[in-house]
Amino acid sequence: MAQESGIFHDNICFVPVIHGRLELAQAVIRWFARWQPDAVAVEFPSTLRGPLLRGLKRLPLLSVILYAEKDGTHVYLPLEPTDGVVEASRLALEHELPLHFIDRDLEGMVQVKELFPDTYAINRIGHTAYCQAYAAEYAHRHSSRQDLLREANMAYHLQKLMKEYQRVLFVCGISHYPSILAKLSSPQAQPIGRQHRDGVTLAHLDERSSREIMSEIPFIAGAYERERQDLFALWRENLEAAPPLDRLAQHEILLQEAAAQHLKNSQEEVTPKEFAVLRRFARNYALVQGFLAPDFYQLVVAARGAVDDNYSYEVWDLGSKYPWQEESPALPTIELRGEDLFLNQKKIRFHRSFRTTRRRLVPVPVKKKRLQEHQPGEWKRQWEGHMICSYPPEDIVVEGWGHYVKKKAGQILAAENSRTVLFTSSLLDGIDLRETIRNWHEGKLYVKENRPLQGKVGSVVLIFDEDQPKMGEPERFPWRVTWLGEHEQESDMAFYATPSGNNLIGPGISRCQYGGFMLTYPPMRVYDIWHDPFFEVARTKPERLLLAAIDYCEESQIAYIAAKPPRSWCNSVASRYRKKIIYLPIGMFSPVFLKKIRNFHVLDGHHVRTYAGEYI
Repeated sequence: MAQESGIFHDNICFVPVIHGRLELAQAVIRWFARWQPDAVAVEFPSTLRGPLLRGLKRLPLLSVILYAEKDGTHVYLPLEPTDGVVEASRLALEHELPLHFIDRDLEGMVQVKELFPDTYAINRIGHTAYCQAYAAEYAHRHSSRQDLLREANMAYHLQKLMKEYQRVLFVCGISHYPSILAKLSSPQAQPIGRQHRDGVTLAHLDERSSREIMSEIPFIAGAYERERQDLFALWRENLEAAPPLDRLAQHEILLQEAAAQHLKNSQEEVTPKEFAVLRRFARNYALVQGFLAPDFYQLVVAARGAVDDNYSYEVWDLGSKYPWQEESPALPTIELRGEDLFLNQKKIRFHRSFRTTRRRLVPVPVKKKRLQEHQPGEWKRQWEGHMICSYPPEDIVVEGWGHYVKKKAGQILAAENSRTVLFTSSLLDGIDLRETIRNWHEGKLYVKENRPLQGKVGSVVLIFDEDQPKMGEPERFPWRVTWLGEHEQESDMAFYATPSGNNLIGPGISRCQYGGFMLTYPPMRVYDIWHDPFFEVARTKPERLLLAAIDYCEESQIAYIAAKPPRSWCNSVASRYRKKIIYLPIGMFSPVFLKKIRNFHVLDGHHVRTYAGEYI
């Protein structure tokens, strides 16, 4: 970034800010490093000096200054790391410089909602150009009587500081600086005003409130707090260096970390395609609202639209978590809502479980309170894994899907086995309207002939992930199991998945994720294919499942669903058994339903089935 001209009046460097924004807090650090002041003046009233200094010294712990006005109205002033006025005050304290609070203490401040250009533009055009463009656009803005008194008070004190110090850094709200700058050209008198205020309290902000009322995304505020010392050191050495903390880059880090958490908690991976849709969604949503970069709400909505509610919740949970919290603060703790600060809030609801949409005609028994872990990891320590079994409702869903695939493959075979011929003497199986219309110019009629279909689909193989890690990397789905059907309506099943006993959602209930599985009917026939030397010729786990499906299939067709078809060698093996592999691309099937059946649960014994429904 090229060196900026800055906003100066004699020996005063103006740094206008929009409160609570990352880009403006970084601008304060840059100008502090460049100007190297010997005094700092900020837009805080001197009547709050004591609580302000204590709150500033507590940072990065969050504090709130509160007091009551004469009419009983409560005033709250949160101190956040990304506020430019707070940052200037912290820098003055850390470098042991005189710090002056020069704002005026007023009663009954009017709430003004003013729109500002997106501060992300500062990363491209610079802080000075941004502030000058604002001043040019709002040069004729009407100021209230309270604003005029505040600006006159700050101008008066600045004129005094000009005589006492060689270099003064002044940080104030961007809407005030044009008027203050103009007032400095003529002598100012100090307006009569309050010089002392009683009943001012400093409180610690509750963790739940920090998720709701912080001006900046808490995730970004945490990243800024970790980097602020390095920012100052960077700009002391190179003033032209670009800001290392970029808002969009922090959004990307947040989305990636939320995806890792989503994979851990829900056993579902956010695909590159979904990330691309999410970024485009968030960008377009921001542009429609008149912003260059999406805000937190737009980011969460985009995550829900591109992926699902579970991932959207992870983005919200991680993004709204401020890292520095204190369980037993020395100060009293205060809980604030957005309504207390007159924030423009939007609500979003996460539907992370199935909702009942119809009222029942009979009373529903109240569920018993679920057991909770007394200590973290207690369920995992109790897991034995010697007498594991499946969860029957999930078995029904998988079996139903297997029957659907068999029917679907049969329809595809029937379509391939039919032919269209020119009408001569018989309509055969009916007129082929498509072919007849296509050749309408010939004036001929075409009919369809469906030849008999030999055999049915007897085995189904579904591959979600081939799980072929690179050299030195671990397998994602190392657990290999063969399960036998428990009754005549269940198939035998072989699969590879994430290990059981790692992700416990209840006592004796482990959530796992398939990498791939094979179904074959009738049941009680399949030997453990993972230890059967007959299948050692298979190169990969999907090939072993496919060879087992060929070997145990009692019909003439095997349905193979995967992202890419099996190698030709597998088709040769099937032909030796006088069977045929029907390849169906996994993209033919609903990704929502595939995601549903990919996650399953393993129970540590049949007795767990009696209460598993309370946790799954």
